[in-house]
Amino acid sequence: MTLAHRMGQSANCVSRFAAGLLAALAASAALAATPGVAHAEAPGSVSAAPIPRAEGAGPPLWVVRDADSTVYLFGTVHVLRPGTAWGSDKVDAAFASASDIWVEIADQDDQAVVMPVIQQHGVDPSRPLSSILSAADFAAFDKLAQANGASGAALDAYRPWLAAFMISMSGPTNAGYRSEAGVDKTLMDRARAQGKALHGFETADIQVRLIAGMSEEAQVAYLNNYVRNADGIVTNLDDTVAAWLKGDAAEAGRLNRVNTRDIHEDIHRAALIERNADWTNQIETMMQGAGTAFVAVGAAHLMDQDSVIDMLTAKGFTVERL
Repeated sequence: MTLAHRMGQSANCVSRFAAGLLAALAASAALAATPGVAHAEAPGSVSAAPIPRAEGAGPPLWVVRDADSTVYLFGTVHVLRPGTAWGSDKVDAAFASASDIWVEIADQDDQAVVMPVIQQHGVDPSRPLSSILSAADFAAFDKLAQANGASGAALDAYRPWLAAFMISMSGPTNAGYRSEAGVDKTLMDRARAQGKALHGFETADIQVRLIAGMSEEAQVAYLNNYVRNADGIVTNLDDTVAAWLKGDAAEAGRLNRVNTRDIHEDIHRAALIERNADWTNQIETMMQGAGTAFVAVGAAHLMDQDSVIDMLTAKGFTVERL
């Protein structure tokens, strides 16, 4: 939520891709029948490495409080270069105070959970890319795929959204970005090491169904955008990380829209609006209880238009930036 370690020429590359897909969308503990409650993952024996300290205030952190409940909101970047300095005292203190940690999907590394979902919603041999894309667009896709060790023919059965995700991460992976260095993975390891309850807002199936449910028009636009702008993918990610590290929420949101709303409204709706609305309802349920929770989800969900923060504010909550 790890989009893809690299593009491959066989179905094995889907397996390597799967955990990253979920990390990048963000990458889950299955939600229980009661809304707003997730199954907690049992603490493990994972050791958590120290997080290098950010310059200045570091990435932004928000909080929602009432008389007996506190929910911290921290926007993450799912893939980073190892050694990126993003730690801060305020985030450490908030994390330490929380008994419950909430992420997008808590079991995103479990291939037994992820792979069936990817295969069901991301591969469709009956409608190959070569029959959907124009001849020129498929040729451009094939050229880029070949530059990354695959080919249009090898990936022809992929649905456009899955092909787009793979294209979008080939450059960053080659530039040194890794999911294991991402904020989500780091905080999940820390939660397990400290015996905190780890919860997911959604399941792999929920997340992938939303993206796969976009109109074919939106999926094709999404894929063509990454093919046509392949040379700028790493620059956009570099700039997004830089804005996030400086705490510039407005700029981070603007850069996210380059790859979502600016391409097609369906992408913004599937990747952000529908998920943010669901998560906001779950946070509202948390606030009706008691205790302290730490929420770590992709930065776009807190910094872009129609954010969780916007939705909480619309429900009457006061969201304070720390």
